[in-house]
Amino acid sequence: MIFFRNDYGEGCVDSIMQLLIKSNEESHPGYGCDEYSKRAAEIIQSKLPDTPSDIHFIVSGTLANLTMIRHCLRPYEVVLAADTAHIVVHEAGAIEAIGHKVFTIPNSNGKITPSSLERAYLRIIEDTTIFQVPRLVYISNSTELGTVYTRNELEKLSEICKKFDMYLMMDGARLGPALMSGVDYSLNDIARWCDIFDIGGTKNGGLFGEAIVITNPDLKPYFRYVQKQSGAIMAKGWLIALQFIGLFENDDFYKCAKHANELAKQIQDSAIELGYPMYMCSTTNQIFIVLNQIQYKYLKERIDFEIWGTWGNDTVIRLCTSWHTSQEEVDYLKVYMKEAMDQYVLSVQTEEEKEVSSEEKE
Repeated sequence: MIFFRNDYGEGCVDSIMQLLIKSNEESHPGYGCDEYSKRAAEIIQSKLPDTPSDIHFIVSGTLANLTMIRHCLRPYEVVLAADTAHIVVHEAGAIEAIGHKVFTIPNSNGKITPSSLERAYLRIIEDTTIFQVPRLVYISNSTELGTVYTRNELEKLSEICKKFDMYLMMDGARLGPALMSGVDYSLNDIARWCDIFDIGGTKNGGLFGEAIVITNPDLKPYFRYVQKQSGAIMAKGWLIALQFIGLFENDDFYKCAKHANELAKQIQDSAIELGYPMYMCSTTNQIFIVLNQIQYKYLKERIDFEIWGTWGNDTVIRLCTSWHTSQEEVDYLKVYMKEAMDQYVLSVQTEEEKEVSSEEKE
């Protein structure tokens, strides 16, 4: 079995491991009040020269989303998100569990369009029976479908949020692959467009960890209190900080994402060339392929992948590359995909020959 199930199934890049070994015998203050946490925040701030930011570290993506949203909203305020969003589909109702409604917007290739956002906002405020105030817009970049927001889309979403007095929040669990997908913007631009966002380490070469970046001055006060109340301050906070020192000091954050994207493109190009239908074409490290029953049965014995859903009688699978994925693994995958397609073609030919033979007998 070769592993393409997710991008967090292995440990961490060597730069982080070396930092962990070096710091293992050291003693530190707790709860993020250590020199490593300070240094990690300074390194990230250096990537955001136009926007003075408060930077905090949280161990996981779901906890990061919950803490950011909890901090931004009053009890009667709601968050708007695509119907495919991580907080809608993959987090067991964590946001609703803390008392906030998630108002879903039909997705367009996994994204919220500026026009759909404006319509959703007007629908909520014009309906006097809803009694909820839209205050926060949640987007993922890259999205749950591997797609990436364009510069124009992000600028317009930011404009609409400012127009209607809403915050724009970006879930950046896979921000590395998004930034290395060929887009014409950087972390510095995202800091200008978003009021709050996170930079994912868990899915891009780190053992764990998300860096929360707060750019809106109104949201900076008291975040650590909400963080602590949410169980989101780690006693050994320097361990999360080390992840981001390792990822950003020598640009491993970008190198990991570039590597994963390049290998994913090879897989997607090969799948298309072999004739597999694509559920969604991606420019990042998640690939969504539609398999018929013969292909699925063959590949599931050889590849560890995620089942994403169904498409009629077929199965949609997700293949995910990571910093750890090797060219050898991708080459094996290509061979298996060809063999699975060959089996399917052979079965079709056999059925056609049976039909011809039956017709001749008649």
